[in-house]
Amino acid sequence: MRHYEIVFMIHPDQTSEKVVKIINGYKVFITNNKGFIHRLEDWGRRQLAYSVEKFHKAYYVLMNIEVKKTVILKLQEKFRFDKIIIRNLIMKIKDKVTSISPMLKMKDDKKKILK
Repeated sequence: MRHYEIVFMIHPDQTSEKVVKIINGYKVFITNNKGFIHRLEDWGRRQLAYSVEKFHKAYYVLMNIEVKKTVILKLQEKFRFDKIIIRNLIMKIKDKVTSISPMLKMKDDKKKILK
């Protein structure tokens, strides 16, 4: 099995409940195909650096998973035909990553400063 880091952006018109359902759907898909999710982070709705399909914001999700290559190919196909996913990036990495990402760490640091 190989380790992958996946970042995908969800259509900004989705409600928080629908975003959770979408993420859970991908979690179930990975675990049903004998994969492991080492890290899952919902970064929330964020401003895009440039507009994508005329959108200026999107929901960002980061996943670090361990699956077989055939499962990644199926996942790429699911992303491609899912109208709610506006962009995705899948990268093969050497080892599993379980620590908090710098993006989420920065978000937590801002909360501590505001308190």
